[in-house]
Amino acid sequence: MKISAVIVAAGRSRRMGFDKLEADLDGETVLTRSLLAFQACPEVGEIWVVTDPEKFDAIEKAVERLGITRFSGMLVGGAERHLSVSAGLDRVSEDFDLVAVHDGARPLVSPAAITRCATEAARVGAATLAHRVADTLKRGNEASQVCDAVSRENLWAMETPQIFRRELLQKAYAKVLANREVVTDEVSAMEAIGVSVSLVENREPNLKITVPGDLVVAAAILRSN
Repeated sequence: MKISAVIVAAGRSRRMGFDKLEADLDGETVLTRSLLAFQACPEVGEIWVVTDPEKFDAIEKAVERLGITRFSGMLVGGAERHLSVSAGLDRVSEDFDLVAVHDGARPLVSPAAITRCATEAARVGAATLAHRVADTLKRGNEASQVCDAVSRENLWAMETPQIFRRELLQKAYAKVLANREVVTDEVSAMEAIGVSVSLVENREPNLKITVPGDLVVAAAILRSN
């Protein structure tokens, strides 16, 4: 089982107010933490980072300083997430049977969780880390008033990495691009070609850094480990 990782790091951090990927997280940037997780996963053979050109220099320095030997290079991201993923897919080596797509803003993912997701993807073709929805859910209206309840039964929140056989993901993205569709994750791309995706339950912290308070929580988790 050989994995090529595509780390998407071209977001605009609109809700954060500053570049969350370059934010300090207990001594390293959020993006660097994500890189280190994939470096530590034994099945990962190459790592591509899709990001903005102004980040290239800092990433190169971090890779050299930390000895991230599986780093393969950087690519310029697109205006939308799916365009960034497509750019990464174009560079994935044919030597790798699985492709893992990961949001650079999820710095707490563990190497063990990556391996579990990849094992399931190797078995069935498509898998994603996810967790069961535990919060009470309500639907609101345009005035931000509660309308009704949403059942949590069989509801899952998607995480990353989302891992697929390389040929499947390439087929899905070929269709997405040909139809000019906009997808927010690779599970949605798989749905476009009728491929079922296995849910791999992740009971470890894997939050996506979205608002400043998430950095405080993530730092506390890192220190507790």
